[in-house]
Amino acid sequence: MIELTNRQLRTIKAMAQRLDPMLRIGRNGLSSAFLKSADETLAHHELVKIKFDEFKEQKKELAAQLATATSSLVVMRVGHVVVLYRQQPDVARRVVKL
Repeated sequence: MIELTNRQLRTIKAMAQRLDPMLRIGRNGLSSAFLKSADETLAHHELVKIKFDEFKEQKKELAAQLATATSSLVVMRVGHVVVLYRQQPDVARRVVKL
């Protein structure tokens, strides 16, 4: 997993502000289907905003579990939204230029 500097983290957070939630955690929580979908979305987009429609009380714990399961970093948690980042291995396909 990549370690980010404060400058890189600020850049990613600024990019995340403009994103709409791509995934929503509903009644099924972190099911295997949701984790697979989150993993595929991170592989394609690098930066993913996820909204908690359910399990709002456990969002801190679930965000950490989600990051671990998808080998990503929790960039920020605001309200009922979490933003995850996983760097694209192919330099030419990276969305986030660090």
